Amino acid sequence: MSVSAPTLPLHLADNPLLDATNLPRFDVIRPEHVAPAVEALLTAANEALETVTATGFPAEWARMAAVLDVATERLSRAWGAVSHLNAVADTPELRAAYNATLPQVTELWTRLGADERLYAKYKAMDPVHLTPEQVQAHKNALRGFVLGGAELQGEAKERFAAIQERQAELSQKFSENALDATDAYAYYASPPELDGVPDDVQSATRAAAEAEGKAGHKLTLKLPCYLPVMQFGRNRELRERLYRAYTTRASEQAACAEVPDATKFDNTALIRDILALRQEEAELLGYRDFATVSLVPKMADSPEQVIRFLRELASKARPYAEQDLADMRAFAAEHLGLSNPQAWDWPYIGEQLRQARYAYSEQEVKPYFTAPRVLEGLFHIVETLFEVSIRPDTAPVWHPGVQFFRIERTGSGQGDSAPQLVGQFYLDPGARNGKRGGAWMDDVRARWLRPDNAQLQTPVAHLVCNFAEGVNGKPPLLTHDDVITLFHEFGHGLHHMLTQVNERDVSGISGVEWDAVELPSQFMENFCWEWDVLKRMTAHVDTGEPLPRELFDKMLAAKNYQSGLQTLRQIEFALYDMLLHSHDAPKNADGVDFMGLLQQVRDEVAVIQPPAYSRTAHTFSHIFAGGYAAGYYSYKWAEVLSADAYAAFEEAAQTAGSTLDAATGRRYREAILETGGSRPAMESFKAFRGREPSIDALLRHQGMA
Repeated sequence: MSVSAPTLPLHLADNPLLDATNLPRFDVIRPEHVAPAVEALLTAANEALETVTATGFPAEWARMAAVLDVATERLSRAWGAVSHLNAVADTPELRAAYNATLPQVTELWTRLGADERLYAKYKAMDPVHLTPEQVQAHKNALRGFVLGGAELQGEAKERFAAIQERQAELSQKFSENALDATDAYAYYASPPELDGVPDDVQSATRAAAEAEGKAGHKLTLKLPCYLPVMQFGRNRELRERLYRAYTTRASEQAACAEVPDATKFDNTALIRDILALRQEEAELLGYRDFATVSLVPKMADSPEQVIRFLRELASKARPYAEQDLADMRAFAAEHLGLSNPQAWDWPYIGEQLRQARYAYSEQEVKPYFTAPRVLEGLFHIVETLFEVSIRPDTAPVWHPGVQFFRIERTGSGQGDSAPQLVGQFYLDPGARNGKRGGAWMDDVRARWLRPDNAQLQTPVAHLVCNFAEGVNGKPPLLTHDDVITLFHEFGHGLHHMLTQVNERDVSGISGVEWDAVELPSQFMENFCWEWDVLKRMTAHVDTGEPLPRELFDKMLAAKNYQSGLQTLRQIEFALYDMLLHSHDAPKNADGVDFMGLLQQVRDEVAVIQPPAYSRTAHTFSHIFAGGYAAGYYSYKWAEVLSADAYAAFEEAAQTAGSTLDAATGRRYREAILETGGSRPAMESFKAFRGREPSIDALLRHQGMA
């Protein structure tokens, strides 16, 4: 009796276009499918590479794309589906399958980027015969070959490839350790310990304990649980317990009663190895450090320029941060009996001062932000500004809480008014075990006028958050910060889905400079502070009443509360990241002294110092397991762009009466969202604003003008 290979989902085993929905079949992908599917697609990609690099194959964009790009896109989409499941539905079996296949996939991408034959074909192309979109993609490709090691020879090329494979393994392990360290922790608190913690959080933690047959409340280090306890919990010992556990996750300091073997998740050695490999990679490519390599495809010109920008912004924010701290110290001493506050006290002090100063609490606002109502309000903004419609859609999903939607635009020309599909997206809002923390947007597929069949492929996106689930049959309640996070990720999604570029490599977010990619996301956050917007997207969970104007005014008054401290916190991360990857980062016997550098940056920038045991770097996934290495500054850099872009809507509101001005929205959509990466980001910004960006709007928005 023969044993047949496991049945594979169509998008993994065959041409994706043969699937009835042309979408990943997340409901049937299993760990045992991964290896045979990826092996088949790797074989096809290798065959395509040999075909297009053959001597007689023409160095023509369309001909090469129809063979090589089609094959590699099939692999990319399949691997993207596996990677996505690994991030949102992690299991030991899936993790093992992912890790077993990761080296093969990494090896192929590394080899493609360094293939001298392929590089020669691209260099032989005549840009005169390319469309403007293809010209930009061609420029990016040539730059990518250089950064991918295509000009290296012999042992240097072999070593470069080995570095790429090893870095992929180390980054994946870093991410796994951070996730496992977070998931492993649980403290079962007694009801009196949760004095002051919001009722909805108490209900959720009680239900979590009951589900395990245990008494009390299950407290975890996931943010929907951790943050409310730190902000509202009156029990100082409990706050210290959770703070220590949270800030020592995945480090050598992580030993605690709740997780006796917590140091097995220690990321220390991984950080050292990752930094060493990045420096070696930079030197192989002829650069002095990884920071310089990272900036080659970005808007910023040099690490020095970024460092100057961050330090200038820090100098403007510092007086405000110092005043924020002085206010908290005085309030804590006078009203809370805390004459010497510690790190675990500041979130609590800050929340108590906010309530005292503005008679406003996040928890007072939270019942008005039910998830369905917020989503409805978000969709209204998008439909009004960008002249589209958002409708529920159906697709296989990986969890019952995942929703799927389609974006449509009414046809135009020749009397055609039928809705046209623009893009689709999955929304996965809830926090759960096995799901990586944080929030992100990722692409499922890009808009592409496919060269194999001349059919237009529409874009699809993942929008992932980690919000608390609803309890007692009620819908999930979001904090205002949660609402901002949702709008942020949706801004990324709009950048990906509203593109009108037909060349895959520069459509949507593809090809956009990394330090400009946050512009559309941070731009959307501004609408979360508009009364006309909020009154449409709020309904009290019990009464259905919209957010009272009086409460909104308190929120608005508190908008820039502690903006100085928050700005310095972001600058601390960004400056640390850039200096960490520079040639003059401090060294010790083990390589880069990453903890010593962190203290140096804090001494320069921070006004609040954490305890010596704090290990922020050990869960800094953005730079050690994401795409932000020597690029975390992008958040502050893009804030300048986004604030200035939003100022155009504020200017329009002076005559239109509302920031939801369709005419300005159309200009923004056409100049920035629709063009994607088909031209430099600065050109797109100037096409919208008519000039280069100014920092003035950012300082004004954050109350630091």
